Amino acid sequence: MIKKNTPLLFLILVSVISTYAQDKDDQFLEELEHRTFNFFWQTTDTSNGLTPDRYPTKTFSSIASVGFALTAYPIGVERGYITRRQAVERVLKTLKFFWNAKMGPDRSNVTGYKGFYYHFLDFKNGRRFDSVELSSVDSAILMYGILFCQTYFDRDDPPEKEIRALADSLYRRMDWYFMQRDKPLINMGWTPEEGYAPLDWQGLNEGALVYILALGSPTFPIDSTAWEAWTKTYVWAKYFGKEFISFGPLFGHQYSQCWIDFRGIRDAYMSRKGIDYFENSRRATLSQRDYAIDNPFHYKDYSDSIWGFTASDGPGDTTIVINGVKRSFHGYTAHGVSFDWINDDGTVTPAAAGGSIPFAPEVCIPTLKAMKRKYGSKVWGEYGFVDAFNPTYPSKDGEGWFDRDYLGIDQGPILIMVENYRSGFVWKVMRKNKYIVKGLKAAGFSGGWLLGDYK
Repeated sequence: MIKKNTPLLFLILVSVISTYAQDKDDQFLEELEHRTFNFFWQTTDTSNGLTPDRYPTKTFSSIASVGFALTAYPIGVERGYITRRQAVERVLKTLKFFWNAKMGPDRSNVTGYKGFYYHFLDFKNGRRFDSVELSSVDSAILMYGILFCQTYFDRDDPPEKEIRALADSLYRRMDWYFMQRDKPLINMGWTPEEGYAPLDWQGLNEGALVYILALGSPTFPIDSTAWEAWTKTYVWAKYFGKEFISFGPLFGHQYSQCWIDFRGIRDAYMSRKGIDYFENSRRATLSQRDYAIDNPFHYKDYSDSIWGFTASDGPGDTTIVINGVKRSFHGYTAHGVSFDWINDDGTVTPAAAGGSIPFAPEVCIPTLKAMKRKYGSKVWGEYGFVDAFNPTYPSKDGEGWFDRDYLGIDQGPILIMVENYRSGFVWKVMRKNKYIVKGLKAAGFSGGWLLGDYK
């Protein structure tokens, strides 16, 4: 606390230091945002708009990555990375592909069914990859990108009118009734071979995207009781001194808030708790940092500035004895720490802190800068941060395992949430989308910007 009689020179010095630190943060965030944007712009197939699941390893397209890419393009326009015309051309190419793609119940040579799409698609022909599921949540992430473009491209010219019309048609085609095996809940997915997935969307996670989209549907709106039924499956608990709805991987706290501004609006559940979902995500983020400081399993490098646990790559499925301690490591998995679930093998994912910047910038930005400073080119490359690293995993140089890939579903939250922190751009656009507003109100949200009084 600065006292009234503090010397003027000292106050000026404090102001100069603060401004300098802010400028350095802005420079870092600008470079991070631009590099991460380039992942989507440069790796997406220009003939069909499909974005790879990962790069440089070549596998397949992820429809969720496409949803993040569609959100990235207007960000690129606003930041001056690309022109509006370039973005319009790319968005139209993408939306036309999904509208014209073959749909049906067949096991192969189709892209989707009932308005939903298969989780992974062949990168070139856009058909179902292998035997993956028709995914409700990945289709939802794709649709949020589509609806974001519908709202952003608002000019009265033929190309932007076509974007809006295609977006509306694609959304209206999603048959949410089909995805309700156990009403009022929504199922996670379906395959022509096995039918519905064994689980419905329960507990706080990325399922929020699914329910709000389904509640806002103009053609297949689910009953409003679905949201209450979903919230009844929440686990509210205290973890490292903070009370919040438990979910271990941070992506479950981030994904819905990439597009939806939960600041100042509440449903019945959060009204009873006296906070909003934004504050809930802040507490979850800070608890992960506290966990890393405590470091109960004694993994290498964990600290107040090296932390972050979410779904990501890992060094591989193996068990190794290190300094007399048996350590089990994993490949791609959902890393996470919380009250009722811990999956920690020493892997740190930059997207955990990167996607939580709006929630807790005072700890997330220094964490990302510390990772870049400590590990250099091992974690920081052409498209920003590689997906993950594990300093504990044994390596020839003794520095651990470092991924070589970037993953679209982790790059997306970094890019969007950096922009939301800097300008609130994605949130502001989506607050204008009538379908999202309808879905939120059907779920019982009220207050704040839903009343038109939130800046």
